[in-house]
Amino acid sequence: MTYGAAGSTRDRTREVVQELEQRPSLTAMPHLTCIAHSRGELVEILADYATLGHDNLLALHGDPPGDDPDIAPGDLRRAAELVELAREVGDFCVGVAAHPEGHPQAPDLATDREHQAAKLRVADFGITQFFFRAEDYLGFVDEMQRRGVDTPIIPGVIPITDSQQVQRFAAMSGAAMPSELVARLDAVEDDPDEVRRIGVEVVSELSERLLDEGAPGLHVYTLNRAEAPRAVHDNLNLVPA
Repeated sequence: MTYGAAGSTRDRTREVVQELEQRPSLTAMPHLTCIAHSRGELVEILADYATLGHDNLLALHGDPPGDDPDIAPGDLRRAAELVELAREVGDFCVGVAAHPEGHPQAPDLATDREHQAAKLRVADFGITQFFFRAEDYLGFVDEMQRRGVDTPIIPGVIPITDSQQVQRFAAMSGAAMPSELVARLDAVEDDPDEVRRIGVEVVSELSERLLDEGAPGLHVYTLNRAEAPRAVHDNLNLVPA
């Protein structure tokens, strides 16, 4: 359950997670970010989740506060610190974000890889930023293993229903969108159904390759739209949980 910039959806995130946990077929996982929170505030949030019985958490650094003078950067500087804090407060299963193509704000790839390895070592699992080339994920997992990281890393995939939107997200996150895919989508940009068909086809093929290569599962970015993710699910013949 996503957590708005600077914690702007803090209460709504808690409410939705609490509602979902009442349904026996679902396991909810709230996002929590370091940005704009003091250490005390984070302890309060974590203690609340522990009291409510929520065992799962995705610990994120969060989007930087930008130029808004009313938003403080927060007491914690890295997601790994939030993981460690969660361990102190409760018995959580804690995930972190991973970036197969490198974090867009990293000074260089070598520094980024070392930081990501350190973060994954203290986490229970990782979920990647979306990507479009299986080799980026597979290479990243291999490199983490060479660094002694055996934490499961779940690949993130995004079924494309709006080409321009996904291209903007890709540019922001540092994910490379293959030129041949962009060309296919641009050629049918006036036909939303065809854009969706191509987007589902490409992500279904990518997902099948990832699972065949041993990925521990899939994290599907839905963008609050169920139709395309359901189509990918059906194409992969996955058994409902």
